[in-house]
Amino acid sequence: MNEDTWVDRLRGGFKKTSDRLGENFTGLFARSALDEQTLEEIEEALIASDLGPAAAARVRARLEGERFELGLDEAGLRRIVADEVANILKPVAQPLEISAFPRPQVILVVGVNGSGKTTTIAKLANLFLEQDYGVLLAAGDTFRAAAIEQLRIWADRIGVPIITGPEGGDPSAIVFDGVKKATAEGIDVLIVDTAGRLQNKKVLMDELAKIRRVLGRLNPAAPHDVVLVLDATTGQNALSQIEVFREVAGVTGLVMTKLDGSARGGVLVAAAQQYGLPIHAIGVGEGMDDLRPFDPVEAGEAIAGATEQDLA
Repeated sequence: MNEDTWVDRLRGGFKKTSDRLGENFTGLFARSALDEQTLEEIEEALIASDLGPAAAARVRARLEGERFELGLDEAGLRRIVADEVANILKPVAQPLEISAFPRPQVILVVGVNGSGKTTTIAKLANLFLEQDYGVLLAAGDTFRAAAIEQLRIWADRIGVPIITGPEGGDPSAIVFDGVKKATAEGIDVLIVDTAGRLQNKKVLMDELAKIRRVLGRLNPAAPHDVVLVLDATTGQNALSQIEVFREVAGVTGLVMTKLDGSARGGVLVAAAQQYGLPIHAIGVGEGMDDLRPFDPVEAGEAIAGATEQDLA
């Protein structure tokens, strides 16, 4: 996919978010002065758009620091929002790099059921295939037969091998087999699906701890990454999931999905500001090419709905 197509999809994916931002800005630009009340309302509009209090405060501080003798129009505000969002996203926009030696690089993928976890694993695998890495999948969510079957279908579709076991089996045994196979066959990346049930954190924590112990015996550096998949349509609930999974799974990075289906894409900014975890990729559609690492400046412009004319 060429860069122009991805930028178009990015803008399309964040359209509901930028439209919502515009709705929340309605009525703010009829006044000539950028007074305290207007600043307050702009800050509230940004928070209502899910950008989070810290990002809203940054934009307000920027507005207070600049002089707008002729008042501020919506295009000018969108430009400032785009700038500040880009500044927040720059430190966290970090693609997943395959650098482990010895191979394989082990990536545990965690997330609640329904977040798009299994599909995201397939899309990540596809990204690595495009970079000429060998990929192996491991169906470690043995709690649900549907999860095992879904991952098997994706593996067949994109043409990568998969390690599976029986429903209700021991996930750590599957991970063990996966590392053995990847090592023996010189496969670069092992991506492991894990159970998404958070109703009993203790069970999930124990399960992940056992996987880590097994990995540690085979390769003390593994898992190299623990990636949390977040569904943007859940808005602020995504932030509480980061909190829980950091505690339960030791999350090292994030992937945010379903940004195209939501007016709540601002939560990407709130997550970056609040947690500072690497955001490896974002999903702006259902197609295999719709999950990609992102450019923070392009993402800032898309979230703010800033046009090229606004940025000129």
